[in-house]
Amino acid sequence: MDKFTRLTGVAAPLFRANVDTDAIIPSREMKRVSKEGLGEGMFADWRYSDVAARVENPDFVLNRLGYRKAPILLAGPNFGCGSSREHAVWALQDYGIRCVIAPSFGAIFQSNCVRNGILPLVLPEPAVAALATADRPQTLTIDLAAQTVRVPDGTELPFTIAPADKEMLLEGLDAIGITLKRLPAIQDFEGGYRARYPWLFF
Repeated sequence: MDKFTRLTGVAAPLFRANVDTDAIIPSREMKRVSKEGLGEGMFADWRYSDVAARVENPDFVLNRLGYRKAPILLAGPNFGCGSSREHAVWALQDYGIRCVIAPSFGAIFQSNCVRNGILPLVLPEPAVAALATADRPQTLTIDLAAQTVRVPDGTELPFTIAPADKEMLLEGLDAIGITLKRLPAIQDFEGGYRARYPWLFF
């Protein structure tokens, strides 16, 4: 997956609480045999006034001037709750979203984001709400190494992230890739274990 180091882009406000994975991508939009194209079905019930004909709803934020193809999403509390479907993250990724900023996330969704190169960034609810209710598109700069979000007035908002999640995103590695970085240590352990307990390997 692509490394996440630093991202500058427009943040689209979708400040609703408890947006579940079925809202992010309805089950009928998950019939593809690959991840490609899932972005078309992202938020389908909200993006389209006629889902079957793909007629855009002009009131939906990602269809409005200034927010199309925004790489950052400003979301409400408990974003990505509901089922464990990884398609929700794949749809965001296919659309081009690299970071979701919210006060909190569904636990499985948050883990799926990291493992697919999307940064699930937690900020206090008042800070997210202030950005989401601005009267014009907000361009943010996210520096993962420094763990800061720079807002248009130059203020930098700090955020925390688990060290393992940060490592995966910065290096563009999934859980298997991170494990393979430690392959020499694993092999040393296995060799020593086999030498100590040879009867286990007959």
